[in-house]
Amino acid sequence: MKSTSTSSPTWLRLLVGAVLVALVWIVFGQTLRHDFVNYDDKTYVYGNSLVTSGVTTHGLKEAFVDTDTKNWHPLTIISHMIDCQVFGLKPGGHHFTNVLLHTVAVLLLFVFLETVTDRFWCAAFVSAVFAIHPLRVESVAWIAERKDVLSAVFFFLTLIAYARYVRGPSFGRYAVVLVMFACGLMSKAMLVTAPAVLLLLDYWPLNRRQTSDVGGQKPGMQWLILEKTPLFVLSAISSVITFMIQIRSSESLAQLPLAWRVENALVTYVTYIGQMFWPVDLAVFYPHPDDRLAFWQIALAAILLVAVTWSFLGIRKRHPYLIVGWLWYVIMLAPVIGIIEVGLQGHADRYTYLPQVGLYIAITWLAADISVSNPAQKRILGTVGVISVTALTVCSWKQTTYWKNSESLWTHTLAVTKDNDVALTNLGNYFMQQGRLDGAVASLQRALDVRSASENQHYSLSLAIIHATMGEALARIGRLDDALDHLRQAVELRPDFPDAHYNLGAVIFRKGDLDGAIAEWQSALALHPNDPGTNTGLANALVQKGLFREAVPHYKIALKADPDSPLALNNLAWVMSAGPDDSVRNGTAAVELALRLNQVTNRSNPGFIRTLAAAYAEAGQFDKAAETAQTASNLAESQGQPELARKIDEETNLYRDHRPFRDPTLPNAK
Repeated sequence: MKSTSTSSPTWLRLLVGAVLVALVWIVFGQTLRHDFVNYDDKTYVYGNSLVTSGVTTHGLKEAFVDTDTKNWHPLTIISHMIDCQVFGLKPGGHHFTNVLLHTVAVLLLFVFLETVTDRFWCAAFVSAVFAIHPLRVESVAWIAERKDVLSAVFFFLTLIAYARYVRGPSFGRYAVVLVMFACGLMSKAMLVTAPAVLLLLDYWPLNRRQTSDVGGQKPGMQWLILEKTPLFVLSAISSVITFMIQIRSSESLAQLPLAWRVENALVTYVTYIGQMFWPVDLAVFYPHPDDRLAFWQIALAAILLVAVTWSFLGIRKRHPYLIVGWLWYVIMLAPVIGIIEVGLQGHADRYTYLPQVGLYIAITWLAADISVSNPAQKRILGTVGVISVTALTVCSWKQTTYWKNSESLWTHTLAVTKDNDVALTNLGNYFMQQGRLDGAVASLQRALDVRSASENQHYSLSLAIIHATMGEALARIGRLDDALDHLRQAVELRPDFPDAHYNLGAVIFRKGDLDGAIAEWQSALALHPNDPGTNTGLANALVQKGLFREAVPHYKIALKADPDSPLALNNLAWVMSAGPDDSVRNGTAAVELALRLNQVTNRSNPGFIRTLAAAYAEAGQFDKAAETAQTASNLAESQGQPELARKIDEETNLYRDHRPFRDPTLPNAK
């Protein structure tokens, strides 16, 4: 292992650090102008009430037990909370944090490699490639992949802390390693392989097989493994927690046969190497090849993996970095190589974020060793390095532009992949959110055509998702019967799919079948009890049946999950103010709800201000009720809603007579 002194002057290290920072921001600084995308960003950030509430005592506690993201990474959730606290839901701020964390990870990698080896420029080159390789774009430009960049920071801090511990073993230094590693696991469970990486580093570059740090004796392999037992225990705990969370989710259950997954895993190891050298046609989602991989592809991949491993083992004494870098790559990829199924993708760029560092190290150190005694070769190698970094920077900058918004992301994905029903579905979802319903239906129909054409019966969930989304789109354009057909197919395919039950209930509700809607929403809640939309929908249906006391708890559940939901706030406040059930009405609570409602909506909705007026009246504050109702009436007139203004004026007269309002359109209480 290298000593703590270094032959590289401080000014040079600072200069290289500045260049690394500049490279990162040249490529990824553009994301500060990018939007959220409709692929997990909603789950992690803008649709996650735990996160959008910012940093709260309740939120900090819930982050450690939250399962909505189908993973256990409390520090990642907390980092998103901090972003919402600081930036609100302005996507540029969230992108800024991703880029900042990636920048820190790059600098930490440089510090680690430069500290534990004698190869300053090798460390600089590896860090530069890690900083701006096009395969990094997905991890940095995608807000939902915060877990990648955050876990990388703690991973490299773990390596640095471990190197410091090796230089002078002590309980305190080992404790720092444990803390950094634990934080990494709480950022992304993929770091479960880190203890194995530390064992590799013991071999090279730390060279603990040649040094003495235990009672004057060389530490043997048994001691090195035993030394890392606490780290392996943490990995085991993280693995168990992650597995328990995922197994509870129907969306996380393996849909593909084990044989397909093993075959694809072998080929994927080689695919990632190819992408490292030729990073073109990169996409956010690559469809799984199913059973379409040729035998020669599988066999060749297996032979290549075995041959490289065997060869590097054979020359490990002369070039130890080759086997270390190679096994770093192989081992770190293992949890996400696809044998343990995590989604339906064939492979994913983001999974190479940390594993490929091992390959960069192996290739860079080999090239440096080959040219070490030849000045001409060293100059050529330096020139090739500069050209490579420049080319990768240009490619990454272009790849990052595709992450500008959902439409550009999915349009590009469809351009570089084939038969991609996931991309078509998400593009259809985006069109639907934008009100471009014809485009949504067309895109979703293409997705159905792709998925339905498959003879394999392993994609019932993904097909159900497409049918459910198509049903929602058709419902929005008023084709309710067609929507029902698709939604019923979704439920038939996956009875355990809560979104399908929710959307089916919504369409049935619109057709006037209250009992049918209630049944579907109850089925959805049996699968996802705290969903705010489903609880609100069920409460609305119960209100229309006159079951006010049964409705109120569901409104409250919805508001606990999403405290700022305008629909739940308004409807509960209205029932408590103007409903016919004496046991439900509560003026004081209604005023509190209505004030919150108008704060959330910036007093821009005359109907919501009308609700506040009714709440004041129920609470006996009739002067406030009349004044508030007049404000609502004026706003309705200014917005071109004369009929609503007329109704509010009639209610205003009641308040001036010190009488509360009772909504005649609500049924009698049952």
